[in-house]
Amino acid sequence: MALGRDARNGLLAAHGPAKQWREPMRWTRGPRETMAISSMTGFARAGGEDGRFQWIWEARSVNGKGQDVRLRLPSGWDRLDPIARPMAADRFKRGNLSIALEVKPLAAGTRLTVNEALLEILVARCEAAGESPRIDRLLQVRGVVESAEEEGADDPEEADARLKAIAATLAEVLDALQRAREEEGARTAAVIGDQLEEIATLTEKAAACADAQPAAIRDRLARQIEELSEGRGGLDADRIAQEAAALAVKADVREELDRLRGHVEAARDLLKEGGAVGRRFDFLCQEFNREANTLASKSSALALTRIGLDLKAAIDRMREQVQNIE
Repeated sequence: MALGRDARNGLLAAHGPAKQWREPMRWTRGPRETMAISSMTGFARAGGEDGRFQWIWEARSVNGKGQDVRLRLPSGWDRLDPIARPMAADRFKRGNLSIALEVKPLAAGTRLTVNEALLEILVARCEAAGESPRIDRLLQVRGVVESAEEEGADDPEEADARLKAIAATLAEVLDALQRAREEEGARTAAVIGDQLEEIATLTEKAAACADAQPAAIRDRLARQIEELSEGRGGLDADRIAQEAAALAVKADVREELDRLRGHVEAARDLLKEGGAVGRRFDFLCQEFNREANTLASKSSALALTRIGLDLKAAIDRMREQVQNIE
């Protein structure tokens, strides 16, 4: 984004004199019409210049339990810190964000100076550690090389306009990062939707298996009693029915199936709701897993046990995706 003198004058006219710009301010966006599922991973880069300086912003984000903004600014540009952090907080609720600014002079009016005192300290420490100091690396240490404006090279209004232009470029970068996260989030939401359908299908298969359990338990109990008695007669039919009923109650998984159905609906609602639902979705995945574990442990049929294991695998795959969303 190139800004000439006319553009700078336009910025000054739009935002008033420099003393007004120095007042606390926040760069915010208007409300979005719809809330989208966002990923926590993304990258964006943009730059600009004004004839005196060129600047480049880079912003990247990765998964995180909360929000962590790491801001790296060159020496002398610390005034951007209280502007940049609220801009990031306004757009992102979760994720580890790294935001870096690089500024380079383009024309005369700025001179570079070497902080000789700091350089001597670094050289002494290298020699004390038994290492040969390399000037090219030492000059890259923050604070060793400093930029200084020559007298009369930059008036306050032009400097304020430049800071505002740099902040505007940051807004563009963060908006681009937000779009990248939303695009990735849309793809992740589609995958989660397919996994929810798989879980719902397995739940209904488990329900069909469980419906036959009481009769299967009664038949198995009668057969075992017959084998133990070696044909000499066993318990009467009423006693077998009582024992089978007791075992059926212990193996009843209808409550777990009802909860799984409820969790599927809750997960679908979260996908429709959008926004920062990652924490709630992750907790819901834990509830999914708890019900699947209970169902598998109660199972007395091989088919139901296999379905329970398939459920656990599907839930684990879904949770891996959920941990990527904001």
